[in-house]
Amino acid sequence: MKNLSRRKFIRTGLAGFAGLTVGGPGLLKLTYTPEITVDRVKLGNSGLNVSRIALGTGSRGGSKASNQTRLGMEKFVEIAHHAYQRGIRFFDMADSYGSHPYVGEAIKNLPREKITLLTKIWTYEDGSDKNIPVQESLDRYRQELGTGYIDIVLMHCLMQGGWSQNRRHYMDGLSKAKQDGIIKAVGVSCHNWDAMVEAVDNPWVDVIMARINPFQSLMDGTPDAVKELLGKARKNGKGVIGMKIFGEGRHVSDGEREQSLKFALTEANIHCMTLGLESIAQVDDAVGRVMG
Repeated sequence: MKNLSRRKFIRTGLAGFAGLTVGGPGLLKLTYTPEITVDRVKLGNSGLNVSRIALGTGSRGGSKASNQTRLGMEKFVEIAHHAYQRGIRFFDMADSYGSHPYVGEAIKNLPREKITLLTKIWTYEDGSDKNIPVQESLDRYRQELGTGYIDIVLMHCLMQGGWSQNRRHYMDGLSKAKQDGIIKAVGVSCHNWDAMVEAVDNPWVDVIMARINPFQSLMDGTPDAVKELLGKARKNGKGVIGMKIFGEGRHVSDGEREQSLKFALTEANIHCMTLGLESIAQVDDAVGRVMG
């Protein structure tokens, strides 16, 4: 399948669309053809090139389940394969979502070198009796995914500053796994302003996942403040992945989706984004809007 770069797509205008109709004041409803696929971007200095959209698997996620896993294995695999054909070759997971076996099933007959796998490990402060060896967790993750390596592993849902001082157990374990080739990049998923500020300047961090949307829904600061901080992260060579692009489903009207994606693509200082897509129609809508 031909993979059009964003620049080439813009040059060719609307020629690739099968139809174009007006859908309300100032809005266009587009009928997309499958030839339009997601482009790839360089993820900071991580050494990775990833699809501009990641298929998120953690909508309403927790306790080893999410909206994506609740679809059932067959339906999830169908959506994942369709996303792959539309150029989405980046899967965003977490141990707490229970999505590893689902993605593992989806990718088992796909070329591993064309796929980017990101997962997250839940962390506790050093000395906690809940801590287990990082290598043990990564071995289980790889078994669940059916892969020898994982591209990106993030410390999940950091909610306060000081994490680089009180989570050395995880940082050292992930660094060792990176050195051994078990993972390629490390980083953090932030749910707190101080945690994100710390990540921006920390040399250990390759990748930051941050909440960003134009509505300030479930964010760690105002859109202007967060995008300024993420701009600093990019200048420092961090790969920046946007999440909560639609405010975890709070802003999904036609106009809000358009506004959110435009903000993410042109202002938010992110390299790419994760979207919790739950149907083939949502995949097609996201691909068309992002590449449009």
